[in-house]
Amino acid sequence: MGAAFGLFMSSFEFSGPSMDPKLLEQSTKVQMKAIAKDMGSRSMSMGKNFAVVGAIYSGTECCIESYRAKNDLGNSVAAGCFTGGVLAARAGPQAAAFGCAGFAAFSAAIDYYMRS
Repeated sequence: MGAAFGLFMSSFEFSGPSMDPKLLEQSTKVQMKAIAKDMGSRSMSMGKNFAVVGAIYSGTECCIESYRAKNDLGNSVAAGCFTGGVLAARAGPQAAAFGCAGFAAFSAAIDYYMRS
């Protein structure tokens, strides 16, 4: 699923493969080949990133749910907070706190919607 979402997102992000002036002088077939190659590498990169986020979140939520022996909104909020904090930790404690709050709020909103 991460690879499919990565391909979808890379198609919107596409701004051209390095916009080399020599490429603009090539045939349409060569240009399309370069575009497809660039989109493929971007979609793989984004797919890997989405896979890492999904693995951290789902693994954390599973551990929390096993520890608490409950299946409620608190699990997704705690897993979201942990995931957001871990992903933003390199940028410092303030970024980690905002990442925690943002991902927890997003997780709570999605989980609330899915449960109703």
